[in-house]
Amino acid sequence: MPGYLWKEGGTVKYLLWEAFLDTGLVSHGFTTRHGGVSTGEYATLNMAFHVGDDQAHVLTNRERACRALEMNPGHLVAGQQVHGDRVAVVGKAHRGRGARTAEDALPATDALITGEPLVPLSSYYADCVPVFLLDPVRRVVGLAHAGWKGTYLGIAAKTVEAMGRFFGSRPGDCLAGIGPSIGPCCYEVDAPVVDRFKDHFPFWQDLFVPNPSGKWQLDLWEANRRVLVEAGLGPENIFVAGVCTCCRQDLFFSYRGSGGRTGRMAALIMLT
Repeated sequence: MPGYLWKEGGTVKYLLWEAFLDTGLVSHGFTTRHGGVSTGEYATLNMAFHVGDDQAHVLTNRERACRALEMNPGHLVAGQQVHGDRVAVVGKAHRGRGARTAEDALPATDALITGEPLVPLSSYYADCVPVFLLDPVRRVVGLAHAGWKGTYLGIAAKTVEAMGRFFGSRPGDCLAGIGPSIGPCCYEVDAPVVDRFKDHFPFWQDLFVPNPSGKWQLDLWEANRRVLVEAGLGPENIFVAGVCTCCRQDLFFSYRGSGGRTGRMAALIMLT
């Protein structure tokens, strides 16, 4: 089920999860491409440094988004996303890593977890799948960046497992939100990708539909939902936005839709 709503703060419009909001434990959101100061292919709310945008514009954009979410932009924690499966446990000592430059972000990290309040986690997207996680019992949050490689590697499940290992989270207590990303309508892959999923997921046939070009449409939303169910989350606690970033380039940046040069949205979450 979708389970999301839209909210606005200043110029910034963002998506958030109703179930997360109802706990009263977190500030969180997934930004759109609107409400910032960037220009050209980055117009207007590009949240990422590494794409070639003016650094001052990105800092202004982050300031606006964080103000809307009542987060300190200087405290943001980010990873240098490499489509891997490394999960970093972060705390107050990590605040500011990746907040002002890409080079200072946590190396080779595609997922972040914390059990400390006022540590805002961030990750950045232009078609890959943002996975938001919240354990309202142990009060732990996480973000996982899942493109096809991260999905294949089970990064969402590995993030849940790390929440359990380091903070005692039980998967059955956790909530998950699978945010806007490229949908099965637009995500075409070739046979080698299908073969890798065949080797790894017994339910692979539920994820792929052949198309007339001889390639396949891949459903990353369902793949990550199934990964989370297998990790022990209740299906009723997993919320899938079902919004395609490539179809909705009026709202979102899309790497594939733009031909590769574009901005990034941000997934943001912080225990309050």
